[in-house]
Amino acid sequence: MDSNRFFSMTTHPRIIEGETAASGARVAIVAARFNAFVVDKLVSGALETLHAQGVRDENLTLVRVPGAFEIPLAVKKLAAGGGQDMVIALGAVIRGETPHFDYVAGECARGVSRVALETGVPVAFGVLTCDTVEQALARAGGNAGNKGADAALAALEMVNLFRKLG
Repeated sequence: MDSNRFFSMTTHPRIIEGETAASGARVAIVAARFNAFVVDKLVSGALETLHAQGVRDENLTLVRVPGAFEIPLAVKKLAAGGGQDMVIALGAVIRGETPHFDYVAGECARGVSRVALETGVPVAFGVLTCDTVEQALARAGGNAGNKGADAALAALEMVNLFRKLG
């Protein structure tokens, strides 16, 4: 998107945007083991993207947690510890026959968001909340792309934006 299209031809505001180049970024990925057949594809997409953007393995940490409900606590521990420039949360919550989905998905999203706001560390939300397994697989490398890769790009962009903002 061209940010300049929002301004008249006579104004030239200062526009600050992040790039996705890594330049030494320290990245943690928190990934749920529950629904691993989906989450592992998200992790692969995130890792491929991070490597393509120049993140080296020595700057990558992958933390596995039991499920999506546990993601926010691990994200908080990593973000508050000061050793990471960004954290990427990856998981898959697939609707079942009970309201369990609503509680897990909502609390995971709320918790991850709260961590980012409290710590100031960019946290990308790559937790799928889908009605069906087919929808989840489509978003984990299928015809709807790979939301793990998308989350990695968003996290990199935010880190670089924060570096520019000082």
